[in-house]
Amino acid sequence: MMLNNYLPPSSPDRGRSSAFPFHLSRKREKRERERERERERERERERERERERERENLEGSSSSFLRL
Repeated sequence: MMLNNYLPPSSPDRGRSSAFPFHLSRKREKRERERERERERERERERERERERERENLEGSSSSFLRL
């Protein structure tokens, strides 16, 4: 009986073979971090576009107000 290899049911490593290719999980984590950074950059670009629209709206409304 090999009790030293036993993992409790709650262990996240239960069911994995000891030859699990951990470099693949590291690659996946790296890809996920890169995707998260890309999403953050996209959100920042969207916020910048929104600020630009607000500025254009303010400038447009003030110039139309001046024309009256």
